[in-house]
Amino acid sequence: MKAVIYRTFSGTPKIEQVDDPVPEPDGVVIKVMATGICRSDWHGWQGNDPDIQLPHVPGHELAGTIQTVGRGVSRWQAGDRVTVPFVGGCGKCLECASGNHQVCDHQFQPGFTHWGSFAEYVSIHNADINLVRLPEEMSFTTAASLGCRFATSFRAVADQGQVSAGQWVAVHGCGGVGLSAVMIANALGANVVAVDISDKALALARQLGAVASVNASTEPGVADAVRDITQGGAHVSLDALGHAETCFNSIDNLRKRGRHIQVGLMVGADARTPIPMDKVLSNELEIFGSHGMQAYRYTEMLQMIQAGNLAPEKLIAETINLEESIVVLTSMNDFNTAGVTVITEF
Repeated sequence: MKAVIYRTFSGTPKIEQVDDPVPEPDGVVIKVMATGICRSDWHGWQGNDPDIQLPHVPGHELAGTIQTVGRGVSRWQAGDRVTVPFVGGCGKCLECASGNHQVCDHQFQPGFTHWGSFAEYVSIHNADINLVRLPEEMSFTTAASLGCRFATSFRAVADQGQVSAGQWVAVHGCGGVGLSAVMIANALGANVVAVDISDKALALARQLGAVASVNASTEPGVADAVRDITQGGAHVSLDALGHAETCFNSIDNLRKRGRHIQVGLMVGADARTPIPMDKVLSNELEIFGSHGMQAYRYTEMLQMIQAGNLAPEKLIAETINLEESIVVLTSMNDFNTAGVTVITEF
């Protein structure tokens, strides 16, 4: 098969011909019809994920059809249209038994723990508990945009944030994760304040439902600005980027008893970032992480999409081919795009 491979961290990936994958006994091989390019892929390429072993094929936001099925799989067959969460559970540990596959003790992540979906085919483990059947009317391109950013944002907003109608929600960072959070919070009836350094991203956030925006590159007091807009602070605030400054501002702009959700990955020097703990204590703030979403929780999200309450296809900025993905992946830290890019040609 054809695949994007990097053999050194931060080195230029290349298109190579490699062996087709074979399914694990409990897994399947999927013919990839579409796969998103995510900032998490960029982090992996930079060497920020300890699970990655070189050489490596990135890619974890995928949709396609099942090509081959392992002998131990009972719920799926060749030809089924599927997607998969970017975090998969083993189905046997205590976390999986409690329904929390997204923090499985023995989790697997395509594009991180093993080769991913920047390729014609990808192997997925523990298929019976981790695959998600796609509605027939949903395109593979739309489905691929769900796997990491949209599903992670759905869990962050709906489950961890417990966002409800009438609340104020601040979203710091309007890339794919942040824009997804804007749309989802708006669909749940919240008033959303979008924060970013790009006027283009902020304009798109307003199109997706944000009632106000703050440009952090020109506003010296981001948290103060959010408090002014919300008349006291956000009920729920998300750091959708993963940076010391956005994390601090997200906590700092909360009203009393507000809830901060950390969605963006915190790596390198940001992994141990300072936070305003004095406010956490005095204002009884809550801090939550959000790491993916279980396959069985996709049902509610898909129902909202089918009902027209959510439109993830609006987040897709462009579709590209496998060769073009190399430039997009390696330039992600330039922040020169708005929306989601999906590979649809292999």
